[in-house]
Amino acid sequence: MYFAMMGTCLTLFVLAWGVVRLWSIPVAVGMCVVAMLIPPVAAMVANRRGPEDRWWDDPSGDPQSDEWWDELDGKKRPR
Repeated sequence: MYFAMMGTCLTLFVLAWGVVRLWSIPVAVGMCVVAMLIPPVAAMVANRRGPEDRWWDDPSGDPQSDEWWDELDGKKRPR
């Protein structure tokens, strides 16, 4: 999906200044504005996590912190 969006962005930009500007500068600028909005959306799409990805359950590596979080989450009984 990311590559399709970025390919669309590049295509819009190249067509805007290679072809469309010969007929209408405002339309070419509009195409560039649309192309400008695509990369941030593509980055969000590429970096989203699925509902089955439980990254928040990964241990941090700090035993004291992990023990504290486990206690808060109810995974271990308090001492």
